[in-house]
Amino acid sequence: MTVKITWLSHAAFLIESDKYRLLIDPFLRGNPVAEMHPENIGKIDGIIITHGHGDHVGDTIDIARKTGALCISNVEICSWLRRNGVLKTHGQQPGGWFTHPFGRVRLTPAIHGSQLPDGTPGGIATGVVVEIEGKRIYHAGDTALFSDMKLIGNLGIDAALLPAGSNFTMDAEDLLFAADLLQPGLIIPMHYDTWDLIKADLSVLGSKNSSNHRFEIIQISSSVTL
Repeated sequence: MTVKITWLSHAAFLIESDKYRLLIDPFLRGNPVAEMHPENIGKIDGIIITHGHGDHVGDTIDIARKTGALCISNVEICSWLRRNGVLKTHGQQPGGWFTHPFGRVRLTPAIHGSQLPDGTPGGIATGVVVEIEGKRIYHAGDTALFSDMKLIGNLGIDAALLPAGSNFTMDAEDLLFAADLLQPGLIIPMHYDTWDLIKADLSVLGSKNSSNHRFEIIQISSSVTL
Protein backbone atom coordinates (compact mmCIF):
# COMPACT_ATOMS: atom_id res chain seq x y z
CA MET A 1 0.00 0.00 0.00
CA THR A 2 1.35 3.43 -0.94
CA VAL A 3 0.91 6.81 0.69
CA LYS A 4 1.18 10.02 -1.36
CA ILE A 5 2.27 13.32 0.19
CA THR A 6 1.47 16.51 -1.73
CA TRP A 7 2.85 19.89 -0.65
CA LEU A 8 0.11 22.48 -1.08
CA SER A 9 2.50 25.30 -0.04
CA HIS A 10 3.59 26.82 3.28
CA ALA A 11 2.84 24.14 5.93
CA ALA A 12 -0.19 22.69 4.13
CA PHE A 13 -0.04 19.08 2.98
CA LEU A 14 -2.44 16.57 1.51
CA ILE A 15 -1.81 12.95 2.55
CA GLU A 16 -3.56 10.24 0.55
CA SER A 17 -3.89 6.49 0.83
CA ASP A 18 -6.10 4.26 -1.30
CA LYS A 19 -9.07 4.97 1.00
CA TYR A 20 -8.44 8.22 2.85
CA ARG A 21 -7.46 11.84 2.20
CA LEU A 22 -6.09 13.98 5.02
CA LEU A 23 -5.11 17.63 5.23
CA ILE A 24 -2.59 19.19 7.58
CA ASP A 25 -2.66 22.96 8.25
CA PRO A 26 -4.77 23.86 5.18
CA PHE A 27 -3.88 27.52 4.64
CA LEU A 28 -4.98 28.10 1.03
CA ARG A 29 -7.24 31.15 0.67
CA GLY A 30 -5.18 34.28 1.27
CA ASN A 31 -1.97 32.31 0.75
CA PRO A 32 0.05 34.17 -1.92
CA VAL A 33 1.70 31.03 -3.31
CA ALA A 34 -1.03 28.38 -2.99
CA GLU A 35 -2.32 26.84 -6.21
CA MET A 36 -5.11 24.77 -4.65
CA HIS A 37 -8.32 26.52 -3.60
CA PRO A 38 -10.56 25.27 -0.78
CA GLU A 39 -13.58 24.84 -3.05
CA ASN A 40 -11.58 22.46 -5.27
CA ILE A 41 -10.13 20.30 -2.52
CA GLY A 42 -12.56 17.38 -3.02
CA LYS A 43 -13.28 14.63 -0.51
CA ILE A 44 -11.46 15.03 2.81
CA ASP A 45 -11.70 12.56 5.69
CA GLY A 46 -9.56 14.33 8.28
CA ILE A 47 -7.96 17.70 8.96
CA ILE A 48 -5.11 18.04 11.44
CA ILE A 49 -4.21 21.48 12.80
CA THR A 50 -0.85 21.87 14.54
CA HIS A 51 -1.56 25.23 16.20
CA GLY A 52 -3.85 28.22 16.20
CA HIS A 53 -2.17 30.76 13.93
CA GLY A 54 -4.16 31.84 10.90
CA ASP A 55 -1.61 30.53 8.43
CA HIS A 56 -2.16 27.03 9.84
CA VAL A 57 -5.84 26.95 10.83
CA GLY A 58 -6.36 28.46 7.40
CA ASP A 59 -9.50 27.20 5.66
CA THR A 60 -10.25 24.43 8.17
CA ILE A 61 -13.71 25.70 9.07
CA ASP A 62 -14.94 26.02 5.48
CA ILE A 63 -13.44 22.71 4.36
CA ALA A 64 -14.78 20.85 7.41
CA ARG A 65 -18.28 22.25 6.94
CA LYS A 66 -18.26 21.32 3.26
CA THR A 67 -16.77 17.83 3.55
CA GLY A 68 -17.77 16.70 7.03
CA ALA A 69 -14.12 15.94 7.79
CA LEU A 70 -13.03 15.06 11.30
CA CYS A 71 -10.83 17.85 12.71
CA ILE A 72 -8.00 16.80 15.01
CA SER A 73 -6.00 19.24 17.09
CA ASN A 74 -5.36 20.16 20.69
CA VAL A 75 -8.39 20.41 22.96
CA GLU A 76 -8.51 24.21 22.95
CA ILE A 77 -8.49 24.50 19.16
CA CYS A 78 -11.14 21.78 18.86
CA SER A 79 -13.37 23.69 21.30
CA TRP A 80 -12.90 26.84 19.20
CA LEU A 81 -13.77 24.95 16.01
CA ARG A 82 -16.98 23.64 17.55
CA ARG A 83 -17.96 27.17 18.58
CA ASN A 84 -17.46 28.12 14.94
CA GLY A 85 -19.76 25.47 13.54
CA VAL A 86 -17.47 22.49 12.99
CA LEU A 87 -19.43 19.40 14.01
CA LYS A 88 -16.78 16.68 14.09
CA THR A 89 -13.68 17.27 16.21
CA HIS A 90 -11.31 15.16 18.27
CA GLY A 91 -9.10 16.85 20.84
CA GLN A 92 -5.72 15.40 21.75
CA GLN A 93 -2.61 16.68 23.50
CA PRO A 94 1.06 15.65 23.19
CA GLY A 95 1.40 12.13 24.54
CA GLY A 96 0.35 8.75 23.20
CA TRP A 97 -1.41 7.53 20.10
CA PHE A 98 -5.12 7.64 19.31
CA THR A 99 -6.56 5.39 16.61
CA HIS A 100 -8.83 7.08 14.09
CA PRO A 101 -10.58 5.38 11.15
CA PHE A 102 -7.72 6.31 8.78
CA GLY A 103 -4.89 5.41 11.16
CA ARG A 104 -3.16 6.64 14.29
CA VAL A 105 -2.28 10.17 15.36
CA ARG A 106 0.16 11.33 18.00
CA LEU A 107 0.66 15.01 18.85
CA THR A 108 4.21 16.02 19.70
CA PRO A 109 5.79 19.07 21.36
CA ALA A 110 6.69 22.16 19.34
CA ILE A 111 8.31 25.40 20.48
CA HIS A 112 6.00 28.12 19.21
CA GLY A 113 2.86 30.15 20.01
CA SER A 114 -0.76 29.22 19.25
CA GLN A 115 -3.12 32.20 19.42
CA LEU A 116 -6.19 31.73 17.22
CA PRO A 117 -7.13 34.23 14.49
CA ASP A 118 -9.72 36.02 16.67
CA GLY A 119 -7.31 36.38 19.59
CA THR A 120 -8.58 33.36 21.53
CA PRO A 121 -5.81 31.39 23.28
CA GLY A 122 -5.14 28.28 21.23
CA GLY A 123 -3.49 26.04 23.79
CA ILE A 124 0.00 24.79 23.09
CA ALA A 125 1.59 24.48 19.67
CA THR A 126 2.27 20.93 18.53
CA GLY A 127 3.69 18.81 15.79
CA VAL A 128 2.01 15.58 14.72
CA VAL A 129 2.96 12.06 13.74
CA VAL A 130 0.43 10.42 11.43
CA GLU A 131 0.53 6.66 10.95
CA ILE A 132 -1.35 5.59 7.84
CA GLU A 133 -1.01 2.36 5.86
CA GLY A 134 2.00 1.45 8.00
CA LYS A 135 3.88 4.69 7.17
CA ARG A 136 4.76 7.28 9.81
CA ILE A 137 4.83 10.92 8.74
CA TYR A 138 6.06 13.62 11.12
CA HIS A 139 4.84 17.16 10.49
CA ALA A 140 6.78 19.36 12.90
CA GLY A 141 4.38 22.31 12.75
CA ASP A 142 6.02 25.64 13.47
CA THR A 143 8.91 25.02 15.81
CA ALA A 144 12.44 25.82 16.81
CA LEU A 145 14.97 23.03 16.88
CA PHE A 146 14.79 21.01 20.10
CA SER A 147 16.79 18.01 21.25
CA ASP A 148 13.77 15.83 22.02
CA MET A 149 13.25 15.42 18.31
CA LYS A 150 15.47 12.40 18.89
CA LEU A 151 12.64 10.81 20.89
CA ILE A 152 10.25 11.47 18.01
CA GLY A 153 12.78 9.85 15.70
CA ASN A 154 12.76 6.76 17.89
CA LEU A 155 9.20 6.13 16.69
CA GLY A 156 10.60 5.32 13.24
CA ILE A 157 9.77 8.16 10.86
CA ASP A 158 9.34 7.46 7.17
CA ALA A 159 8.96 11.13 6.17
CA ALA A 160 9.63 14.33 8.15
CA LEU A 161 8.05 17.63 7.05
CA LEU A 162 10.24 20.31 8.62
CA PRO A 163 10.11 24.13 8.58
CA ALA A 164 13.06 25.95 7.06
CA GLY A 165 12.06 29.60 6.78
CA SER A 166 13.70 30.98 9.94
CA ASN A 167 12.39 34.07 11.84
CA PHE A 168 9.38 32.15 13.24
CA THR A 169 10.84 28.62 13.01
CA MET A 170 13.99 26.63 12.36
CA ASP A 171 16.16 27.63 9.44
CA ALA A 172 17.82 25.32 6.92
CA GLU A 173 20.92 24.80 9.06
CA ASP A 174 18.78 23.84 12.04
CA LEU A 175 16.88 21.50 9.74
CA LEU A 176 20.13 19.60 9.22
CA PHE A 177 20.48 19.13 12.97
CA ALA A 178 16.84 18.02 13.14
CA ALA A 179 17.52 15.47 10.41
CA ASP A 180 20.38 14.01 12.47
CA LEU A 181 18.08 13.72 15.49
CA LEU A 182 15.08 12.29 13.63
CA GLN A 183 16.88 10.00 11.13
CA PRO A 184 13.81 9.82 8.88
CA GLY A 185 13.65 8.02 5.58
CA LEU A 186 12.79 11.25 3.75
CA ILE A 187 12.85 14.97 4.59
CA ILE A 188 10.65 17.58 2.93
CA PRO A 189 11.35 21.24 3.82
CA MET A 190 8.29 23.46 4.31
CA HIS A 191 7.22 26.84 5.70
CA TYR A 192 9.58 28.92 3.57
CA ASP A 193 9.33 31.43 0.68
CA THR A 194 5.64 32.16 1.29
CA TRP A 195 6.61 35.76 2.07
CA ASP A 196 9.90 37.65 1.92
CA LEU A 197 10.19 37.41 5.70
CA ILE A 198 10.70 33.66 5.45
CA LYS A 199 12.78 33.44 2.28
CA ALA A 200 15.20 30.55 2.65
CA ASP A 201 18.48 29.47 1.13
CA LEU A 202 18.20 25.70 0.96
CA SER A 203 21.59 25.20 -0.69
CA VAL A 204 22.99 23.99 2.63
CA LEU A 205 20.80 20.90 2.25
CA GLY A 206 22.98 19.82 -0.65
CA SER A 207 26.21 20.16 1.31
CA LYS A 208 28.41 17.35 2.53
CA ASN A 209 26.82 17.75 5.96
CA SER A 210 23.53 16.43 4.59
CA SER A 211 24.93 13.55 2.55
CA ASN A 212 23.52 10.94 4.94
CA HIS A 213 19.95 12.15 4.45
CA ARG A 214 17.47 12.09 1.61
CA PHE A 215 15.98 15.53 1.02
CA GLU A 216 13.14 16.19 -1.41
CA ILE A 217 12.81 19.90 -2.18
CA ILE A 218 9.51 19.63 -4.02
CA GLN A 219 7.57 22.28 -5.87
CA ILE A 220 4.17 23.51 -4.74
CA SER A 221 1.44 21.03 -5.72
CA SER A 222 4.05 18.31 -6.34
CA SER A 223 4.01 14.94 -4.61
CA VAL A 224 6.19 12.15 -3.30
CA THR A 225 5.10 8.58 -2.69
CA LEU A 226 6.13 6.42 0.25
